Amino acid sequence: MRTIRRSTTRLVLVVLTILILAACASGGASLSTVGRPVDGGPPAGGQTDGQTVGEVPGGAPDPGTGQPGDGVGAPVDDARIVRTGTIDLEVTDVPVALRTARDAIRALGGYIGASQTRNDGDTPVASITYRIPADRWEDALDVLRGLNGLTTKVVAEQTDAVEVTGQVLDLEARIKNLRSSEAALQVIAANAVKISDVLEVQNQLTQVRGQIESLTAALTDLEDRASFATLTASFTVPVVAVEIAQQGWDPKVVVDEASASLINVLQGLTSAGIWFAIVWLPILLVVGVFIGIGVFVARRLGSRAGRGGAGPGPASEVVAS
Repeated sequence: MRTIRRSTTRLVLVVLTILILAACASGGASLSTVGRPVDGGPPAGGQTDGQTVGEVPGGAPDPGTGQPGDGVGAPVDDARIVRTGTIDLEVTDVPVALRTARDAIRALGGYIGASQTRNDGDTPVASITYRIPADRWEDALDVLRGLNGLTTKVVAEQTDAVEVTGQVLDLEARIKNLRSSEAALQVIAANAVKISDVLEVQNQLTQVRGQIESLTAALTDLEDRASFATLTASFTVPVVAVEIAQQGWDPKVVVDEASASLINVLQGLTSAGIWFAIVWLPILLVVGVFIGIGVFVARRLGSRAGRGGAGPGPASEVVAS
C-alpha cells in the first residue's frame, strides 16, 4: 500500500510538472524583433558562453584570411525573408523566350512551379511561376529583363519582401518546448501503474505530438518560402498599330449594329400603326361622325332660316302698288 501511495504521489507531481511545461509551450515565445532572447535563451545576435555569434574564437585562424583571429569577426546575417514578385515582358517570340527563360532559371538553381499558356486571338500569351533561390533573386530578374535579346520591353515589374525571422524563431522555440513535454510524458507513461493513468498520459502525448507535427509543417513551409522566392512572369508579343486599328473596326459588327437599328425602327413603326388602327382610328371615326352630324344639322337650320326670310317680299310689293 505504501508503495502504491508513493507511486501515486510521484505520478501526481510529475503530471503537475508536465501541465506547467505544456502551459509554457502553448503560450509560445515572445519574439517581437530579431535578435531578442527566446524565453530567457541566448539572443540571436548576442553571446553564448562568453562568445559572440559570428565571432572567431581567440587564437583560432580566421576562415577568411587564414590568420589568427582577434576575437571579433563579421556579424552573421541570418534574417529569413520571403520574396515574391511579378514581371510582364514583351518578347519577339514567346516559345523561344519560354525555353530560354527555363534554361536560365534552371542554371540558377531554380525550377518552374506553375505554367499557363493560351492564345489571345492570334497572339500567344504565357504566364510562368518560377521558384528561385533567395540569393539569386536579382540574377533571375536580370536574366528575364534580357533573355539574350528576346525581351523587347519590360511592361511592368513588382517585387515584395517580408521578413519572417521572428516567426521562424517562434516556431522553433515552441517545437522545442513541446518536445520537452513529450519526453517528460513518455517517462510518466513508463512509470505509470494504473490503466487510467496510462490512458490519460497517452491522450496528452497524442495532443502534444499533434501540435508538434502541425508546427513542424508550418515551419517547413515558411523555411521553403524563405529559401525559394516566387516570381511570376508573363510573356507576350507586342501588338502593332495596324492590328490595333483592325481590332477596333469589324464589318460584321457594323452590319449587325445597322441591322439591329433597322429592326428597331421597323418595330417602332409597326407598333405605331397597331396603336393607330386599334386606338386612334375608332376614336377619329366617332369624332368624324359627330362632326358630320353637326354640319348636316347646321346646314338644315340655315336653309330653313333663309326660306322664312324671303317669303313676305312679293306680298308687300303688291300692296304698295
